[in-house]
Amino acid sequence: MNRKLLAKFLGMGLMVLLLLIPLVMIQEQIVQRQGYQEGVEQEIARTAAYRQVLTGPALAVRYHVQQPPKTERDAKTGKTVTVRQPPLEYFRVVAAESLNIQGKASVEERYRGIYKAYLYHLDLALDGNFKVPADLLRLAPEDGKVLDAQAVLLLSVSDLRGIGASPDVQINEQRLRFAKPRDSRLESALPGSRLEIALGPIEPGEARQFSFAFPLQIMGTRTFSIAPTAETNNIHLVSDWKDPSFQGSFLPRERTVGQQGFDASWTISSLNLNSGQLSSEAPEILSVEFMDTVNIYLQSERAVKYGILFVALTFAAFFLWEILRRHPLHLAQYLLAGAALTLFFLLLIALSEHIAFLYAYLIAAVVCIGLIVFYLSGVLGSRQQALAFGAGLVSLYGALYGILQSEDHALLMGSLLIFVALAAIMIATRRLNWYKLEMTDQSTVPAKDACASRAG
Repeated sequence: MNRKLLAKFLGMGLMVLLLLIPLVMIQEQIVQRQGYQEGVEQEIARTAAYRQVLTGPALAVRYHVQQPPKTERDAKTGKTVTVRQPPLEYFRVVAAESLNIQGKASVEERYRGIYKAYLYHLDLALDGNFKVPADLLRLAPEDGKVLDAQAVLLLSVSDLRGIGASPDVQINEQRLRFAKPRDSRLESALPGSRLEIALGPIEPGEARQFSFAFPLQIMGTRTFSIAPTAETNNIHLVSDWKDPSFQGSFLPRERTVGQQGFDASWTISSLNLNSGQLSSEAPEILSVEFMDTVNIYLQSERAVKYGILFVALTFAAFFLWEILRRHPLHLAQYLLAGAALTLFFLLLIALSEHIAFLYAYLIAAVVCIGLIVFYLSGVLGSRQQALAFGAGLVSLYGALYGILQSEDHALLMGSLLIFVALAAIMIATRRLNWYKLEMTDQSTVPAKDACASRAG
């Protein structure tokens, strides 16, 4: 191979490696800005409410058991005596037979400088019923006798700061209100921060039924989750937020997502649940994440990953122009054009923090392409050829924007872009005799081309 050609190849490779340095620095800047964004979200969550998990309602039955007397030998007299033992307290947690949750969510943006976080406001309506079977507290004679029992309605919300006004809770024929927990021994009944309502005494050995209905307002950050605890759970959530992410152990049975928002329904039975739902352990949940419709940092980071491809394709186009037009370009000219390409990504992230991502992309692309075209019109000695290069860059930037907007097909579109570029290079050089190819020094440019260069 011609030494000058080999030197040009090696020089181009070195330029590509050098341009990796600013691309890596820009990517680190994006990660840093994204960290600021997440920090603002945590700061707002600390002053408002964190991500919320709703568990329950559940019914706790507290009861006292009189243990049978025990006999023991008196240490002093040696006689056998009967000792009365003190009563012990226990509790059992009963899942609701049915639970219906209807909810409507709205999303609010909160700002700290140029960074923002999303808070949701949920208006929920819960209703259902509990059945306390007659044999719930039945004990064998050798285990003792139930003296009394009290029923307590429990509800768990992970961050109580997000609860709105205390709701009126309709339980059978009574109107009651939730209160902070009074008995620490019920802490293991439900995970999270607990609220409770004392329902009064119940007769041991008597079947009881409790129906309940109440509204609930909840505020939280980004994600709302529900731990279904009833025998049958019917959940229906609607919102005008058009870009939700459904997560957790249960996906909606039915859902509609569009420009007007989403409408999702879940139907979950106890057969779908593990036995640990009513305990202090982490239960299985269904979640809705109110995602950022345009995550500028994620899109910018994905764009930077294609930066080296932009540089390589542009350098390939320059090299083809050199060997086909017999007009050599200096490596410094390669480097300057590559620097303009990398500057696009820095402008993109800087502008997108202040204006819509589409407009930031357009402005950054127009500025960088315009600079490269203006530069090449002098380097190539022809405005038409510079505009041709500019048209190619417009196509390249257009393809990149399509890749960024089509996350599900990004790999396919990126692969097609590389294939098309490779095919164009192979077609353009299919008749080229690389053994006879010689790289011409700038000093040996033909007079006609030199005149044209000066005229440009």
